[in-house]
Amino acid sequence: MRVAVTGTPGTGKTTATERVESGLDLVHLNEVIREEGLATGRDEERDSLVADLDAVADRLSDRDDLLLDSHLAHRLDVDRVVVLRCHPGELERRLTERGEPTAKAEENAESEALDVILAESVDRHGEDSVYEIDATDRDPEAVAGEIERVIDGDRDPSAGTVSFIEYL
Repeated sequence: MRVAVTGTPGTGKTTATERVESGLDLVHLNEVIREEGLATGRDEERDSLVADLDAVADRLSDRDDLLLDSHLAHRLDVDRVVVLRCHPGELERRLTERGEPTAKAEENAESEALDVILAESVDRHGEDSVYEIDATDRDPEAVAGEIERVIDGDRDPSAGTVSFIEYL
């Protein structure tokens, strides 16, 4: 089984997935992209690599039983998608605290309020494969526990249950 843990940068994906206890191999996609040169270039405005998702998919094509962590993970072939959510105001605070430029933090907060990653996940994988987790006020262990429930099949799909539209 392949499970993607995705969400807007700053929602807690890496922190939570590092605490997940499962039989799946954890892959931090952003590290793989950076370390193995799986990018087509650099987005200078956002100061980030542009991932070559076809190359990433090829790199992982012979591997199953994966827990994939990245804001891009939902763009790969997976069985289940966990979308971590965070209130945009809190998300903006987290991003600026870790040194992101104000404009980038604001852009990500707006994307979170607009459900951008959730919509992409549902569009690609369907509502029956998408699980939302509001991580705003949960500690990483609690979020990891919810991810484990998704992996174990003990949680129902829940696309569309979290809304931050009031932020806009």
